[in-house]
Amino acid sequence: MKTFLAVVANGSFLEAASRLHVTQSTVSSRIQGLEAYLGAALFVRNRSGAALTPAGKRFIHHAKAFILTLEQARHDVGLPSRYRASITIGARIALWEIFLPRWVGEMRRNSPDISIRSEIGFEDDLMRRVIEGTMDVALMYTPQHSPGIHIQHLFDETLVLLTTDPKQPWPDDNYIYVDWGPAFYAQHSSSYPDMERPAQVVNIGWLGVQIIMQNGGSCFVPVRMAEPLISSGQLFHMPGSPRFKIPTYMVYSLNSDSTVLEQVLDSLRAQAVIEQEKYQTDMLQ
Repeated sequence: MKTFLAVVANGSFLEAASRLHVTQSTVSSRIQGLEAYLGAALFVRNRSGAALTPAGKRFIHHAKAFILTLEQARHDVGLPSRYRASITIGARIALWEIFLPRWVGEMRRNSPDISIRSEIGFEDDLMRRVIEGTMDVALMYTPQHSPGIHIQHLFDETLVLLTTDPKQPWPDDNYIYVDWGPAFYAQHSSSYPDMERPAQVVNIGWLGVQIIMQNGGSCFVPVRMAEPLISSGQLFHMPGSPRFKIPTYMVYSLNSDSTVLEQVLDSLRAQAVIEQEKYQTDMLQ
């Protein structure tokens, strides 16, 4: 499976062999064995390398799921005896800014016998992992309903507008629109109905911050991400700008066999309450 994915990633049997530190004939043998087992050709070789067949394209998803499942199994089975259970949690990168690291710290202090695997992902991948059972709980902004999956509102994320120059007229060409999902889009469009499409668009708030700190400009980010940047004088709150709230959800399987899932969910809910209380005051005025 790993050899198959290596060929896909590199587009070449030869390059895959180099990356895997094996011979090209070994790569060919492994792929031939896999094709024989599946009863379908996965690649078409050509002068430029190796191209996926339709069957190969369909198999990519299964290969990735297989590797993830195997890694999860190794993580669970290989736990030292001092751990009674393991948990895998994933979330959008913005939620790994302060909130989830604090939660991890609390979990480790309160339940040192639970092993935690932490991951970053986007909604589609996070939902797929929960559905497949390779992730126990995922936090996100725009979940998708699916049979056997429970979606619970956790807290509302507050987004504020940060800028490198609060005296600069706004909006300008250096404004970066961060795609925070449909709820943000609706509120943003309502507040700025006549705004042209921004010249710069990113899908991660962290990326927007990095760009404006390097080149100047402005973007909306969660208040907890904004607070240390404002306190350090690196960025500024744009005076008179609105605040937008977007819901944050916790997603998990109703059929999970995890013995510690309820404990993990309760601790996330408790941390969310702390999160809301900490930032409910108007700290940025």
